[in-house]
Order: sequence, then structure tokens, then C-alpha cells
Amino acid sequence: MKKNVGSIDRGLRAVVGIGLVAWGIATQNWWGAIGIIPLFTAAIGWCPAYLPFGLSSCRTKT
Repeated sequence: MKKNVGSIDRGLRAVVGIGLVAWGIATQNWWGAIGIIPLFTAAIGWCPAYLPFGLSSCRTKT
């Protein structure tokens, strides 16, 4: 599995994921569990949604 999520993208995903989970806990709403997805993709550095489009936010080595 080749990484396709860069460092800035990973940071943003982590912040959004934590925010969604915190919102879900604060409002006692199960929709906050969606925050697990960006947290997971930030942790492993790979996003399956990028595959069909051939996207990558990683820096390319020149």
C-alpha cells in the first residue's frame, strides 16, 4: 500500500477527525463517529478515495 496522503493533508485530517469526534461526544450524537474515518486515514497515510482519481498529496521526489 503506497502512501498517498501528505503531511499537511494528514494534519488537517487529524484535526477534522478530532473535531468531529469531540462534537459527537459533546452533543451526544452518533454522527460524530464519522470522525474516525479521517483519523484512520491520517494515521495510516493512505486514502482509498484518492485511488480512482489518481490523486496524491505526497511530495514527489525529483
